[in-house]
Amino acid sequence: MSTFFVHESSYIDADVSIGNNTKIWHFSHVLANTTIGENCSFGQNCVVGPNVTIGNNVKVQNNISIYEGVEVEDDVFIGPSVVFTNVINPRSFIVRKQEFKKTLLKKGVSIGANATIVCGNTLGSYAFIGAGTVVTKDVPDFALVVGNPGRQIGWVSKAGHKLEFDQVHLATCPETGAAYRLEDDMVFSTE
Repeated sequence: MSTFFVHESSYIDADVSIGNNTKIWHFSHVLANTTIGENCSFGQNCVVGPNVTIGNNVKVQNNISIYEGVEVEDDVFIGPSVVFTNVINPRSFIVRKQEFKKTLLKKGVSIGANATIVCGNTLGSYAFIGAGTVVTKDVPDFALVVGNPGRQIGWVSKAGHKLEFDQVHLATCPETGAAYRLEDDMVFSTE
């Protein structure tokens, strides 16, 4: 039996699965056929679904809508008022539900407040998206992306610290001591 918390002001539709120790706070709505993992937290005024999958240990801050077409893997942080889209060319007078484009947030991604993630893109594992960034293309694993449009300005560790690579393309996380290798414009954890 799953044990989770849903604030009395929130709504959970039928055919929703919510994992143990997940908390859904004020004025939120989880729509049908949505799966939310364990140990997740949703701040106030969130809408999730329909047909969305959220992994384990995901933190979703206030004022976020995670629409159909968005998939969220484990350990993802989504800052306040992040915006997701699911259609490239929306029109109020044309139904384009058959044109939803998939957006994938891979394990460990962090997205800063007020960022916009344009649909059809993948944010790589442990990527860090700065506050206010507009993501218009795929983001590599461990990339640090800022601006409008988003541009990569560096690399980060799993712990979220900027990596400084030496002459032989190695870097160490200042918090954890974990080692990273830069090869062919991709970063790999050596753990």
